[in-house]
Amino acid sequence: MANLTISMDEALIRKARIRAIQEGTSVSAKIREFLVRYAGAPEADAAAVAIALPVFDGRSGLQAGIDGTSNQSLLRAVSE
Repeated sequence: MANLTISMDEALIRKARIRAIQEGTSVSAKIREFLVRYAGAPEADAAAVAIALPVFDGRSGLQAGIDGTSNQSLLRAVSE
């Protein structure tokens, strides 16, 4: 994977980082997502982009009501 350096206003970067944290993701992941769409990458490449799944709260395991052993439960959580 290659690195890309971009320059932008510090206030914008700070706001983007805060929003990414609130959404449980990172600025890098959001930029990667955008570039895949922008470049018109095939679906196979798009699948390689990290996405935030709403099943883990980052602290205590799976969120309430999600059965980690059930594909249907995980699919419902991702679809919501």
